[in-house]
Amino acid sequence: MTVMLDNYIVGTFLASLLGCVLLYILRRNSTANANKRRHRLSGGEVGEIRNDCVRSSICREARPERPDTDVIIVGAGVAGAALAHTLGKDGRRVHVIERDLTEPDRIVGELLQPGGYLKLIELGLEDCVKDIDAQRVLGYALFKDGRSTRLSYPLEKFHSDVAGRSFHNGRFIQRMREKAAKLPNVQLEQGTVTSLLEENGTIKGVQYKTKTGEELKVYAPLTIVCDGCFSNLRRSLCNPMVDVPSCFVGLVLENCDLPFPNHGHVVLADPSPILFYPISGTEVRCLVDVPGQKIPSIANGELANYLKTKVAPQVPKELYDPFLAAIEKGNIRTMPNRSMPAAPYPTPGALLMGDAFNMRHPLTGGGMTVALSDIVVLRDLLKPLHDLGDSASLCEYLESFYTLRKPVASTINTLAGALYKVFCASPDQARKEMREACFDYLSLGGVCSTGPVALLSGLNPRPLSLVLHFFAVAVYGVGRLLLPFPSPKRLWIGARIILSASGIIFPIIKAEGVRQMFFPATIPAYYRAPPSE
Repeated sequence: MTVMLDNYIVGTFLASLLGCVLLYILRRNSTANANKRRHRLSGGEVGEIRNDCVRSSICREARPERPDTDVIIVGAGVAGAALAHTLGKDGRRVHVIERDLTEPDRIVGELLQPGGYLKLIELGLEDCVKDIDAQRVLGYALFKDGRSTRLSYPLEKFHSDVAGRSFHNGRFIQRMREKAAKLPNVQLEQGTVTSLLEENGTIKGVQYKTKTGEELKVYAPLTIVCDGCFSNLRRSLCNPMVDVPSCFVGLVLENCDLPFPNHGHVVLADPSPILFYPISGTEVRCLVDVPGQKIPSIANGELANYLKTKVAPQVPKELYDPFLAAIEKGNIRTMPNRSMPAAPYPTPGALLMGDAFNMRHPLTGGGMTVALSDIVVLRDLLKPLHDLGDSASLCEYLESFYTLRKPVASTINTLAGALYKVFCASPDQARKEMREACFDYLSLGGVCSTGPVALLSGLNPRPLSLVLHFFAVAVYGVGRLLLPFPSPKRLWIGARIILSASGIIFPIIKAEGVRQMFFPATIPAYYRAPPSE
């Protein structure tokens, strides 16, 4: 079986590489046209196209010739708070403007993968998961049709403290805000940013309303927008192609034991997955995925009835009674699951980060890992620069950020989108076989489980490895169908499995950017040197 799998993987590698090259050639002309449009948007046409959230400040008011702030950060969520501390620690004068500084209460952003925890250590923020009752997460458990398998993170080569962490999102964010605010050169202020201030195509600062209702303007050489998934500023800085494939229904199960302690639990249910993971020593978060943008009504009891009759029979028996008790308690929360590929307009004086910039389905819990990884990349790019005042040169230099972030971001983004589609139930026979093959492939152990889990955890951010494992699952599914005796029907279903796998992963790769994912060294921005000062 091992020899057969090795042969399949080699063949799949060659086929995948050829497909990527062909896709790159086909996309070459359209990419060139997109670059021309992007170039126009960064010039004189900006004011016309982005006037909903950008205001021109030309000749309207006096402003300081040399601002007393180096960086304005819009938003103090996970990305904004971590970035404020990181840049402040490097000596930058940072002004953070956050709409609401009270502790957030969210049902996502509660699971930090081991790769994200390593980035937290790199940023000096690892103490932010202490004293908030955060739980160590050592891997995942998969459940399907009464069967289960455990997938452990490959942590053997790391320090014993390295693992995933799960917690209340609000507690984690407040700890990071407190740590950032302790730096003397970081100003954390509550206010609502209403627009970016533009002058001759360059973002010079922001206009915002304080919590007392006063309208103010603040200026800085660099404005970084981190105002989250519902950002009202990103339209001027990127092409926001937001997709909402499903919604999460969130519950908290109290005083119950998970079947596999210190593991996230994924139930391959009908019609889509159910997640369980600890968020404190006494609480377990349950997220029920509901496909589409419309969910049953909470007010008239339809959602509670759906959870009791459709979902409850599919949860592990150890969690059945706590699940029903959580429904009866009535604290049911919902949230749309959004995905959005990064499609920035390089704009002098401004940058997007976090969910305002790039989103993926939260099934794999990769959002915070991507955000923290992006902050490490940006910090390293800015470190050699003492003065951020030359916005045009800085913008050109920071174009390398979009390429350097791709190994981690594209791996996690692609895996999240692909796994969600594979894990969802489907009436299509080929999709059913793919789902079954995925569960059985991960259950094989060895490289068949550690490889995909290393990708999911952010410990091995290699897009090519992701493509190989994804098609290895498809080939494994075809092999199961054809043994011991192939038939015309099985051959047809096998061919459809390969086509289905291609139809799932290639559109995601196309959105991420084939060249940036697999051939980043061929992009000129990859080699950009810091501007001379």
